[in-house]
Amino acid sequence: MATIKDVAALAGISYTTVSHVLNKTRPVSEQVRIKVEAAIAQLDYVPSAVARSLKAKTTSTIGLLIPNGINPYFAELARGIEDYCERNGFCVILCNSDDNPEKQRGYLRVLLEKRVDGLIVSSVGGDTWLAGGLAGVRTPLVIVDRELDGVAADLVRIDHELGGYLATRHLLDLGHRHIACIRGPAQTSVAQLRLAGYQRAMQEAGIETAGHWVVESDYTSPGGYQAAVTLLERDPPSAIFAGNDMIGIGVLRAAAERNIRVPRDLSVVGFDDIQMSQFVYPALTTVGQSIRQLGETAAQLLLRRITEPCGGDVQQVIVAPSIVVRESTAPPTNVFNELR
Repeated sequence: MATIKDVAALAGISYTTVSHVLNKTRPVSEQVRIKVEAAIAQLDYVPSAVARSLKAKTTSTIGLLIPNGINPYFAELARGIEDYCERNGFCVILCNSDDNPEKQRGYLRVLLEKRVDGLIVSSVGGDTWLAGGLAGVRTPLVIVDRELDGVAADLVRIDHELGGYLATRHLLDLGHRHIACIRGPAQTSVAQLRLAGYQRAMQEAGIETAGHWVVESDYTSPGGYQAAVTLLERDPPSAIFAGNDMIGIGVLRAAAERNIRVPRDLSVVGFDDIQMSQFVYPALTTVGQSIRQLGETAAQLLLRRITEPCGGDVQQVIVAPSIVVRESTAPPTNVFNELR
């Protein structure tokens, strides 16, 4: 691989002059600039980003930690972050923790060692170390989606409790009373808040949430499938609020295998409004907000913190979700059973 000294030798000038051309640190003649650019092109020379960042004390990169890269929600979130950063001259280093706290800690150390200019973190649930690890970090930081107690940083998330309430309220308004909830992992604040919204709506309607109507799952379609099998094979509800769209897609599969027609025999509501939810059959009714816009908002807050380190108090951007009605919900067909 060519070095700056190789460029200087080919151009017939000193390597310090080449450095001035590359970094625009001192004026050079047009003739010298043309020689340097020709030598760079001929040698296919790539400047050292490490050397340039040491001199400039900035890397123009941000680190993004997500818990599950397979989940389309985080893929869409990352795309929004990447798009905004690219438009503003920053690169994104994406680290997928695979819902593994140890992997998450290792990636955090790597990102800090690489001297990224800022961090955006969506955490793995149940990692008690992470909050303490981030509390002492001086790198600009934005938390997205999942809150971290004890970390004074800007936060961007959907109002998860309101979303759970809206999803359940939609089913209640259709006439359903036997409404089950497949919640996400109990250790995540997101799952806790969405379950709380479900419980609030049911309590307002004067309906007790029987213990067997709340089943835990991870945020995957296989997890949703297994949870739905448990519900459908013992005391089938007329409707299910799924903790996210991937769980909801698993529910659709479990229902189809048992000849349970959605929405005639079973209504299903998801959460997040991932792009895929529009194209499954039947299209999934869900709760959400633009995921890419959430990512762009998080990136915007972070770049502002990078350029204005003392830019005021910590901000919380909590976005109100809305119900997106599609094909997977309808009034119950057996009204007598719903009123029993």
